[in-house]
Amino acid sequence: MTADSSPASVPASTGTVTTAVPARLDRLPWSRWHWMIVIGLGTVWILDGLEVTTVGNIAGRLSEEGSGLPISSSQVTGIAAALYVAGACVGALFFGWLTDRFGRRKLFMVTLAVYLAATALTALSFHSWWFFTFRFLTGFGIGGEYAAINSAIDELIPSKYRGRVDLIINGSYWLGAIGGALLSILMLNTDIFPKNIGWRLTFALGVVLGLVILLVRRHVPESPRWQFIHGHGDEADELVDSVEREVEKETGHKLPPPASEITIHQRKSIGFGVIARTVFGRYPKRTTLGLSLFIGQAFLYNAITFGFGAILTTFFDVSTGGTGYYFAVIAAGNFLGPLLLGRLFDTVGRRIMISSTYLLSGILLFGTAALFDAGSLTATTLTACWCVVLFFASAGASSAYLTVSEIFPMETRAMAIAFFYAIGTAAGGISGPLVFSKLTESGVVGDTVLAFQIGAGLMCAAGIVAAFLAVNAERRSLEDIATPLSATSADSSTPAG
Repeated sequence: MTADSSPASVPASTGTVTTAVPARLDRLPWSRWHWMIVIGLGTVWILDGLEVTTVGNIAGRLSEEGSGLPISSSQVTGIAAALYVAGACVGALFFGWLTDRFGRRKLFMVTLAVYLAATALTALSFHSWWFFTFRFLTGFGIGGEYAAINSAIDELIPSKYRGRVDLIINGSYWLGAIGGALLSILMLNTDIFPKNIGWRLTFALGVVLGLVILLVRRHVPESPRWQFIHGHGDEADELVDSVEREVEKETGHKLPPPASEITIHQRKSIGFGVIARTVFGRYPKRTTLGLSLFIGQAFLYNAITFGFGAILTTFFDVSTGGTGYYFAVIAAGNFLGPLLLGRLFDTVGRRIMISSTYLLSGILLFGTAALFDAGSLTATTLTACWCVVLFFASAGASSAYLTVSEIFPMETRAMAIAFFYAIGTAAGGISGPLVFSKLTESGVVGDTVLAFQIGAGLMCAAGIVAAFLAVNAERRSLEDIATPLSATSADSSTPAG
């Protein structure tokens, strides 16, 4: 890396630098270092899945007399769920701005700490207001995780693997959902744990798992891409040097020279005005794409799966203690989608895969709604239908995070993720649980069919938008997809839209 105006004695000074760091990172073969990144950062979605699924499955128990909380099932799946999502939206925006300003590493440590503290205090709930408060703060921490983690992962993973890795990591949420579903079966068994103890231990176990992740995450480095733009070019070079030495030792082969360099004007921060002009002014088509994808998946997941347990107990007389088995099955379908389809996002391409997964899941959900309306489904066959729907929907939903992370400039990446997550999730995740918890618990078949149809319609609409506007970002450098705002004019050739 060369610089023309940065005194070497000032560690965070700014100037104009030419660097090959992005190309050096993208040419790396898969290695143990990349596995450390995946484990240290990606496994937090397992905790998120455990958290959300557990709350959904224990809703019935919390509302029972003797649970230790004066709260109803609809308050858990409605108010508490909406507050969790509202906290996630606020946390994403707050921590997203801090992540772009102060770095990925500092913030993904802070956000996990917030998440763990709030989860621990949820376990100590003695009144509904306490439960509601710490559900909001738990969401606040997890929202920050979405911004800090997704930006860091996409900046550290080589371009040829970025799509599948991002999808599988986001899809690992459903491994946590499987664990939460099965764990709720154990914790809701009153022969083992009293009514007022089992659900508390469930939250406590989440804290223990989070502490393990925190220990691993200590070894995850800062993003070199963030470092060289924010005046820490020497540190970026040193980090990539060490990774290259490690990879060459592991593979026994010398790495080829980097394919390109980029010249940028270093800066320490980006203002909200610049971010807004970039997202809405420079990339209006990409903004439309991001909003469509996030709103579609948010309604499908936050509005409907929050009420899956209520549908089983209301229409099929499944006991509250038995809903976990069914949810574990659909959670497995959700994880298999990104796991088996993720590679195709890097080979077949983003546009085809994003549009097809959204459209297929929407069309299949319309079919499920028709069968449900006709009374042709049982608890088992409804679960089977959901497995097929969510196999495709999960890959599509994960691709929404991948999309907004890679189609906007480096300096706005975390804030872009936060913005689209917050807007999409607020639309589908706050209004959804509040509206659809009433629909799915009403006992009226037509109400639940309407909930299915709304989710299906929005997924289909997002799939159509993606067919026209999705960016062919597969196997391309992040800097090629969206030129950094700090790049010199000679490098700033990425078209708007």
